[in-house]
Amino acid sequence: MHLVQMLFMPLSIILSVVLLFPVPGWAAEGEVFPDLDINDPVALQEGSRVLEEELKLAARAQTYLLIDLVSGVIQIKARGVDLHRLPVAAWTVTELPRLTGTFRLTARPPVIRRKIDLSATTEQEPISLSDMPTEYRLSFTPAMTMDVESADSQGTMGWIHATSRKAWKQLRAWKQRLAGVQSPGEASTISLTLSSEQAQSLAWSTVDGMPVVIRRPSEP
Repeated sequence: MHLVQMLFMPLSIILSVVLLFPVPGWAAEGEVFPDLDINDPVALQEGSRVLEEELKLAARAQTYLLIDLVSGVIQIKARGVDLHRLPVAAWTVTELPRLTGTFRLTARPPVIRRKIDLSATTEQEPISLSDMPTEYRLSFTPAMTMDVESADSQGTMGWIHATSRKAWKQLRAWKQRLAGVQSPGEASTISLTLSSEQAQSLAWSTVDGMPVVIRRPSEP
C-alpha cells in the first residue's frame, strides 16, 4: 500500500494498517510492534492508541520515551526513529488503566556534581555518565511516578526488600480493584528494574518536560 493512498483513509484504519503491515518511511525498522498479537483485539487497540500518541510526538523535533511493558524495553526515540534501547529486567505497575495519553517529566533525577579542581592544568569534565544515579524516582504530569531500581546493586537483602515492596504495591492494587475502590488522587506508579549502566543511561537521556508514552500489556 502506498503512502499516498493512506492519506485518504480514516486515521483508525491507517493505524491498523501500520500495525499489521510494514509501512515504508516509518521508523525504518519495518514493523512498529513485531511482538503484536494480531488475534488479540485488546492488544490491537492498545497498539493503535500508542501509535496515535507517538505520531503526534514524532511530528516535532524532540526526543521522547516509549516504555514498552509488553516487550520489556524502553525506547528513546525522535521522529519515530529508535535512538537507543534499554532492556527492562523486571517491572511492576499500579493503576494500569490510567496509563494512557502522554506524560511529561517534571524534572530530571538529581545528580551530585563533582568538584572542579581549579588548580588542575588539564580540562576537567564537569559531569559524565558515571555521575548519573542508578536508583531514582521520576515524577510526571498528569500524575504518575516511576521508580527506577538497579538490579546490580540490590544484593540478597536488597532484592528481598525490593521484591517485598513490589508485592505490597501489587497486593494493594488488587485489593482496591476487587473492592471497586479507586482513589481519584492516587497516581499510577511504575517500578522498573534495570542494570546500573542502563539506569544511568536513562537518567542521562532525560530532560525536563520530556514526553513519555506507555504501551500496556493486555493482562497485568
